[in-house]
Amino acid sequence: MRFVPFTVSAVITITLIVCLDRSWGSLPPLGRLLSPQEGFWQNATSISKDYNEDLKVPGLKGKVEVWLDDRMVPHIFAENTTDAYYVEGYMHARDRLWQMELQSFAAAGRLSEILGSKMITYDRQQRRLGMLYGAEQALKAMEDDPVAGAAINAYSDGVNAYISTLTRATLPLEYKLLNYKPEKWTPLNSALLLKMMAADLAGGANDLVYTNARQLFSKEDFAKMYPDFGDSIDPIIPRGTQYPAPSVKVTVPADSILKAAGVILHFKEDKPDPDNGSNNWAVAGSKTRSGAPILANDPHLGLSLPSLWYEAQIHTPEMNVYGATLPGAPGVIIGFNDHIAWGVTNGAEDVKDFYLMQFRNGKQQYLFNGAYRNADLHIEKINVKGEKPYYDTVAYTVWGPVVYDNVFPDTATGHQFLAMRWKALDPSNEIRTFLELNKAHNYNDYLAALKYYTCPAQNFAFAAKTGEIALWHNGQFPLRFKDQGKWIMPGSDSTFAWQGYVPQEENPHILNPARGFVSSANQHPTDSTYPYRYVADFDLFRGKRINEVLAADSQITVQQMMDLQNDFLNPFARAALPMIRAHLPVSLLTSDQRTYWELLDKWNLQSSPESKAATIFNIFWDKLQSAIWDDDIVREKTPLQQPWEKTTLLWLIRDSSMKFIDNIHTPEKETLSQTILTAFAFAADSAKVLDGEHKLEFGRFRGTNIRHLTRSIIPFSAMNLRTGGGRHIVNATKQIHGPSWKMVVELSAKTVAYGIYPGGQSGNPGSPFYDNAVQDWVQGKYYLLHVFDPKEDTDPAVKFKVRFSKG
Repeated sequence: MRFVPFTVSAVITITLIVCLDRSWGSLPPLGRLLSPQEGFWQNATSISKDYNEDLKVPGLKGKVEVWLDDRMVPHIFAENTTDAYYVEGYMHARDRLWQMELQSFAAAGRLSEILGSKMITYDRQQRRLGMLYGAEQALKAMEDDPVAGAAINAYSDGVNAYISTLTRATLPLEYKLLNYKPEKWTPLNSALLLKMMAADLAGGANDLVYTNARQLFSKEDFAKMYPDFGDSIDPIIPRGTQYPAPSVKVTVPADSILKAAGVILHFKEDKPDPDNGSNNWAVAGSKTRSGAPILANDPHLGLSLPSLWYEAQIHTPEMNVYGATLPGAPGVIIGFNDHIAWGVTNGAEDVKDFYLMQFRNGKQQYLFNGAYRNADLHIEKINVKGEKPYYDTVAYTVWGPVVYDNVFPDTATGHQFLAMRWKALDPSNEIRTFLELNKAHNYNDYLAALKYYTCPAQNFAFAAKTGEIALWHNGQFPLRFKDQGKWIMPGSDSTFAWQGYVPQEENPHILNPARGFVSSANQHPTDSTYPYRYVADFDLFRGKRINEVLAADSQITVQQMMDLQNDFLNPFARAALPMIRAHLPVSLLTSDQRTYWELLDKWNLQSSPESKAATIFNIFWDKLQSAIWDDDIVREKTPLQQPWEKTTLLWLIRDSSMKFIDNIHTPEKETLSQTILTAFAFAADSAKVLDGEHKLEFGRFRGTNIRHLTRSIIPFSAMNLRTGGGRHIVNATKQIHGPSWKMVVELSAKTVAYGIYPGGQSGNPGSPFYDNAVQDWVQGKYYLLHVFDPKEDTDPAVKFKVRFSKG
């Protein structure tokens, strides 16, 4: 009688074991995930955990000590530089392995392997952009370089030393949730991450939308909608600077007009956030209270958890450097050492051009200079989690990969084939620049480091304890004739190729200017007298505000520089409000609407979290932009780009009857006053609703969401943060984008530095150091950056020590 129940019990037990040990749809094996021995419980980390360790690892040449401070920042003390990079790789992997691997998978177009078929389109796009191809080209250049090659290989060895210690219990939580394991790290992974940064900062191009606009608008209208230089500029290199005659001349083809006339392109290109940029500046000692130079930098990028950056100090006989490192790559990217400090902002130049190709036999052959050539066909195998692999064929031409064709992004594009020439796919060795800056002593060392840098274009601000300040707008910039690169060019004609690059020594630069400071905020690098052509969308108002503040003071302090990074003043609104006041018929507003107009009219221009007027202004301007441009720009199956806000504002200020105010879909002729009245009435009515819901304060209306890298795991995110700032504002915080690292360095006899980023050192959501800095970042606080000397091992700020020796 006891046999049957025992059998049933055994069957149920076995069934549960089998069920809990396998995946069900998108769910990981629940038995493993919930296991107290190896599941997610193992990823919970106590605030009182002891991090002191003695580790034996293979491959070290000497001994290395890592001191961990109260924020878990590692301070790496190594007897040689190679060992330092090895341990940097180990520490990055210990704290950020899943992030590092996920981002390298994203760059290579491999997300379908871990996230399933929903990522196939994304992976196809990455393959067609040539991301893996570009990383392979960069890797060849790095490995041929003795400094960069040694660094990336030592770094990879360190990452793999950590990976080899992992068990099922100690795997980062996301591996358990997504049910996969990390691969061995290679230098190619590091190259992929660097290419991902290039895509973020130099992946934009307007060729497609400008080509369409050029078919729909006159040459005169196009020039006003998308001007090379606006009515008002405050360039990085001050206006009026005299430039020497160019040493290289550009040949203009006899037929340089748009050959693709009449062609409307239906491809919609995914572009990086147009506000990917930054602020940086360096102030000479003659303008500071201490008499020492001060350098500040805050790169504006997409915000995520884990955070993009990871703080570290690296001390070897060659260098003592501190700053923001990039998990996945050796060295410090933005920082300072015992002699200098440096910071970077996006140069913004377009270094990507598209060419309309003529193919025959499918993708087999393309026309070039009167004859057909064989395309280099790359068969891309995209492995898909839980499904059969997906195969795509990418044709490579003399220009580069064919990004868009008759099967991508869809099959309804009229068989248009667009090949891409992109500087980021060329062999390059940018990491060498940062490795050299890490140990630079002076301006000449800084110059030598910049010569390795090609893409993406960056403004490198510099300051030294010897007193020099400088800024170079640096990268390799294509030599183009006028308007080349603005629209699609004929791919069958070699005369439309780039004609080389601007000589590096002729890139815009400035050293020790009389005004006592250098600065950049993604604005024009020069005025129109610079002898070479460049194509880009440039900011305006942040740079003007920074220069205004720096020029006004001669007793600048570190605290003032932190205040400037957190500045909420909206200079765009400051320029717009007089125009709004002049054209808004206030008498036609309802009493409720007039209440909100009074809020805006009396606004102190601070886009702070508690400001209601900031919300009203943002709603109003978005509505005004749409009212002016949507009837002209929004066209079915024809991607176009709305002119920038600064272009609209400056145009309205100089011409209140500009033709695009009139809505082409209505019989009456709209005026600026009518359009402003309609837009403000909408903003005021919206504000009343928001006010009733207690959501009119800017920090509640917009705020900031710092999402987990998966974009879907809300508990691992920091949501609904009450922030101020925004586009055109020095504090450029937006809803999912903003200052990803803020640093201020005073190069006094003993360097004093402060910094913060919105996250924490650990990538483990179960760690107290995962998002511990987020609220301080929201409130505009900074942390003192501890730069330890090897003799300071008893400093109370040193909380733990990890000792590495050869195993």
